[in-house]
Amino acid sequence: MSMSEPFRSASCRPYRALCTLAFASLLAACSLVPTYMRPAVPPAARFDGAAQVSLIDAIPVRSEWWRAYQDPALDALVDRGLRNNFTLASAVAAVEEVHGNAEKAGAPRYPSLSLGATYDRSHAGGNAGGRGSTGKSQSVFAEASYEVDFWGFNAANANAADLLARASEFDRDAVALTLTASVVNTYFTVQSLRRRVMLAQTISSDASRILQLLLAQQEAGVATELQVQQQRNEFATFQSAVPTLQLQLDQNLHALAVLTGSAPEQFSVGDAQLSAIPIPMARPELPSSLLEVRPDIRSKEAALQSANFGVGAARAAFFPNIVLTAGSGLSSGSLTHFLSSPFASIAGALAAPIFDGGALRGQLYANRAAVEKGVADYRQTVVTALQDVEDSLSAVHEQQLTELSNQAAADAAKKAATLAEAQYKFGTVDFLTVLDAQRTLYQAEDTLVQTRLLRLQASVSLFRAFGGGFGVTDAGVEHQTPSGNP
Repeated sequence: MSMSEPFRSASCRPYRALCTLAFASLLAACSLVPTYMRPAVPPAARFDGAAQVSLIDAIPVRSEWWRAYQDPALDALVDRGLRNNFTLASAVAAVEEVHGNAEKAGAPRYPSLSLGATYDRSHAGGNAGGRGSTGKSQSVFAEASYEVDFWGFNAANANAADLLARASEFDRDAVALTLTASVVNTYFTVQSLRRRVMLAQTISSDASRILQLLLAQQEAGVATELQVQQQRNEFATFQSAVPTLQLQLDQNLHALAVLTGSAPEQFSVGDAQLSAIPIPMARPELPSSLLEVRPDIRSKEAALQSANFGVGAARAAFFPNIVLTAGSGLSSGSLTHFLSSPFASIAGALAAPIFDGGALRGQLYANRAAVEKGVADYRQTVVTALQDVEDSLSAVHEQQLTELSNQAAADAAKKAATLAEAQYKFGTVDFLTVLDAQRTLYQAEDTLVQTRLLRLQASVSLFRAFGGGFGVTDAGVEHQTPSGNP
């Protein structure tokens, strides 16, 4: 053998290591992950409530659906909430946290490489006063290791973590959707309560005027004590409604401040007439579309897919794993010839579980139970979503009919009040009749304001039931499952 052969042999070792790793990667095609199939849900060809709703002016549910109410002040509040709300910020941070854990879980799929260096200096004293000797050695070494994922254990764990990260993204979207709907509903409630406070103050003022009139009539011997006390009771009742409504108004303003990430102090919003706000109708889609547009449903399915990969990982844990290691370095016994002596090594290790006290079997049972739980959670979320849509469609239809009836009642009360004033001028009715007609009008208007609010909230509920275009995120983005997902 010539002197060049050892050096040729040493130089071929890295290539042999690469070939070994490539061959091991080819072996890592086996997977014990069960084939995933979306769980069956109760069939529904269409929504029953869709037949009761006119689709002429219906609009598709898309991101920023709240702009269909054509209120710039509302748009600004929602945008402010999406920027500043702390619950949404927490959900966004949770997504980043889970993505970091997913990246960590996927690390074992790749080789690991470490680099190190040592320097050693030793001194031995000489005999009988001799000067002794000093020894020095240096080395630089690199070590690589790779676990052959023959049974798909590492891939299953990585995909399970990726899907949990995906589920957290859908959870974030659900939080954004809830936030936007809450801001819109609370804004409408504030405007409704402002109008109701004003009406309550007017009714209370009219009741006070009637009481003063009855007291004057009592002194003249026209009104009785019974009439006076009855009116006192009515005045006190109307008067007590004012602070109650004002409290509700204050509380909703405070809630709106918190939703937008602001302190309640000095928070205010401009006035808006509920009757001037259009009520958009969300276009009902097929029930099956909810599986793709509701973030809560997609979150449950991603979690179920993650649990399915967990079963594959638990199965793979029963089988032996192969770990390949390769080391290479340079060393020298003196600084003069520093890093002049190369060395390299390749080794493989096989480890298989023999007895673990049932830990692996217990993990497999737990992961299978997690899949069963995930299926139940998914189905429950789907049927609840179907209920949300049906409830919202019914509310949209019934509240529209209720508002028509209340509008007719308010129109009649307005005509009655106008007639009472005209007849009072001609002396055919007394002033008590006029005040009673006005009180009836105010009460009818108060009922109409409440009905208008319920209609607006039913509209918001329908947008939310159909997924709200995924709130502020993922609009128009195609969702892809991790590689290896059946």
